[in-house]
Amino acid sequence: MLRATDTAVRAVGGSGDQPPVTIPRGPAREAARRELSKRMYHENDPGLFERALNAFWDWLDRLLNSAAAATPGGTVGLIVVALFVVAVLAALWWRLGTPRRQPSTTTVLFDDRPRSAAEHRATAEAHAAQGHWNQAVQERMRAIVRSLEERTLLDVRPGRTADEAAAEAGRTLPAHADRLRAAAREFDDVTYGGRGATEQSYHRIAELDRDLERARPALAHSTANTAHSTRQGAAQ
Repeated sequence: MLRATDTAVRAVGGSGDQPPVTIPRGPAREAARRELSKRMYHENDPGLFERALNAFWDWLDRLLNSAAAATPGGTVGLIVVALFVVAVLAALWWRLGTPRRQPSTTTVLFDDRPRSAAEHRATAEAHAAQGHWNQAVQERMRAIVRSLEERTLLDVRPGRTADEAAAEAGRTLPAHADRLRAAAREFDDVTYGGRGATEQSYHRIAELDRDLERARPALAHSTANTAHSTRQGAAQ
């Protein structure tokens, strides 16, 4: 830096063989600044990325030093606190698992060409035979809803969700309302919630499907009882 300054002063004041020229401080400083701004003096300067990286490490060093100073035990205490935080996060992850997207209740139950209940059941059994329980649960739930539509216990309505179908069918078949809601939740968890079905969950829905085939709607049952009571009263 001193050589560069001397060079700048000589460049302004002349060669070294001539008597020194007295230059006021202001012009001398300006001459030195112009001289030092030349590219030859900055060829080995760090680049923009290196300067930014150095600034980041300096900031991180100051941050860690401040944290260590504020933590009981200094640097060792800071390491202990960091390890404790990591352990807590690991315990939470192990206990709660990876966050999953919540089931969507706005996605329709049937998303392909119309098929009969028998076709859905056959597809479900084929998946179950191969141990594909997710697909088996989905197809068996579709078979339940399609069967209820075929029996006119549910109206055929495109865009219906599993929850809507279970709620509507539960009003017609109240004895199976709870199992219908559970089956709809299973369908949503498997289809939209990222959870895996099991063999037991499939057999529960398949058993519900078989029971619903033999179930009588509450309205028809009540009408029959009323008619029977009326006939008994007339006979008496």
